[in-house]
Amino acid sequence: MSDRILKVNAYTTLDLLDGRAEGHGFEEHALAVLNVTADRKNPDAVKLQLELDNTDLDSVPAHADEIELTPEQARTVAAALEERAATVESATDG
Repeated sequence: MSDRILKVNAYTTLDLLDGRAEGHGFEEHALAVLNVTADRKNPDAVKLQLELDNTDLDSVPAHADEIELTPEQARTVAAALEERAATVESATDG
C-alpha cells in the first residue's frame, strides 16, 4: 500500500486483508490493514483502525477510519468475533 495513513509495521495487528468499500452506486475491493492499538502512555481507549489501499480505489479518497472503544466495548467486540469465528469454523468443518 503506497501513500499509507496508518503506520504498518511488525506490530500491526493484521495486514493484507481483503477489504471492500461500499457506497451508493459503487462497490470496490482493495487490500486492507486492520490494527488494534492503544496509546503507550496513559491509554484511555482501545483504538480500532482500518485502511483500504487507496491505489485500488476509484470512488473513495485516501483515508483511514478509526473508532475508540472503552475496555468494556472492546471486550464486547472481542466476544462477538470469537462467537462468529466459532460459527464459521463449525460451518466449514462439516
